Amino acid sequence: MRARVRASFARQVMMTTLGAELVSVERGRVELAIPYDARFTQQHGFLHAGAVAAVLDSACGYAAFSVMPPEAAVLTATYSINLLAPAAGERFVMTGTVVRAGRTLVVCRGEAVASGAGVPATAGEAAPFAVMQATLTALYDRPGIRH
Repeated sequence: MRARVRASFARQVMMTTLGAELVSVERGRVELAIPYDARFTQQHGFLHAGAVAAVLDSACGYAAFSVMPPEAAVLTATYSINLLAPAAGERFVMTGTVVRAGRTLVVCRGEAVASGAGVPATAGEAAPFAVMQATLTALYDRPGIRH
């Protein structure tokens, strides 16, 4: 399972572009991280919500993928994201966790936290700044879709 997740993640050009790192893979839980990069900020210097959503979506997707049988591929069906605070910091960690997995649909929860310089002192070492709920679908025997 870990090897399948790592191999699939290695093919994700978007995650490479964002500088995302696969931090940990456990059954039903995947953690990704990206460093601060001014190229992916919005006009106030905070990490752009589009970058946040992309990495959280991938964290949830790989958490779902980690509980699927080897012959299944996973695609996001829907997600909802709540931006709790500006994404300020030096490092952003996005964690996807499976809430419930069925044969076809998997519901995941995502959480994003920031750490390093720029994080509000009241937040301590890590400040949560976004949460996501995602529904992913398992695909079987689809031509052109790699596991």
